[in-house]
Amino acid sequence: MPSLFRRKSADLVEESVTTVTTAEESAAARPRGYTPSKKELGQVTPKRPVAGRRPTGPVKPLTKEEARAQRRAARAEAAAEFRREGGSRDRGPERLLARNVVDSRRTIGTWFFGGALIVLFGSNQAMPPIVRLLSNVLWGALALGVLIDSILISRKIKRLVRERFPKSTEKLGSLYFYAIMRSITFRRMRAPAPRVNIGDQV
Repeated sequence: MPSLFRRKSADLVEESVTTVTTAEESAAARPRGYTPSKKELGQVTPKRPVAGRRPTGPVKPLTKEEARAQRRAARAEAAAEFRREGGSRDRGPERLLARNVVDSRRTIGTWFFGGALIVLFGSNQAMPPIVRLLSNVLWGALALGVLIDSILISRKIKRLVRERFPKSTEKLGSLYFYAIMRSITFRRMRAPAPRVNIGDQV
């Protein structure tokens, strides 16, 4: 008959085994030097404050008048920037030199288009012969003046470019045409705007 005071061997085995929790099992499986996350430590990351952040709500569409005003302002800003800086064809020190050569002198070409209107009006068949003759003389004088002025401007540009930019790869013919077209444009309409005054040394 078994004794009531004798303990079973199975009970002794259960007491000798240390209970291992789930957290301890996962800690034992981690590599050495592992840093637990805030979630594992029970810490909660606070949300970022919304003050000062750009609202994500729907954007109110512009009216036709507002859209038209925006386009007009954008065109005005682009025109002002082109007036100051010019376009891609105006880039480079040689182009700046050519502009300064033209802007530092009075050119006959600025009177060319005004004279062309006078010639066109005076050469009408309804005008007296003397008026038509004077119109033709004026046209010839303007054309000759522009030709001489263009030659002088081109010669000066050629000399200055060879002195200041001996290794320049800019084509002189392109520079001549660029300067001549600027010389027959009214000073206030030139872009980029002149940086030198008439009579300044270039």
